[in-house]
Amino acid sequence: MARKIVSSGTRWEREYGYARAVRAGDCVYVAGTTAVDDSGAVIGRDDPHAQAKAILEKIEAALVQAGASMRDVVRTRIFVTDMGHADAVGRAHGEKFGEIRPAATMVQVVKLIDDQLLVEIEVDAVIQDRG
Repeated sequence: MARKIVSSGTRWEREYGYARAVRAGDCVYVAGTTAVDDSGAVIGRDDPHAQAKAILEKIEAALVQAGASMRDVVRTRIFVTDMGHADAVGRAHGEKFGEIRPAATMVQVVKLIDDQLLVEIEVDAVIQDRG
């Protein structure tokens, strides 16, 4: 089975030894993704909906690089620092996945890698034959 590594090019991937996404056969696994830009600045500070939207855009770009699309996503895992953000994050999730409806989990965590980060999302996808 061929393995393809997808990198976003951030220094953390090299320093911490991980990839933004890995494609193994028809499966794509996207690492936990947060709302930071290429310089490390937080996107959507104090706005969980904006953070979730930015994260899902980054995830979509990684999926495309791996040869997949959002339609191939079968599972999402959402980590929030405050369950009070569930509605805002859930709405952003629904905006991207309303028709796709992957299996989803949302859990509250004590903290993410930066105190300004409110949400982290990871996804698994199985590339479907569209022929």
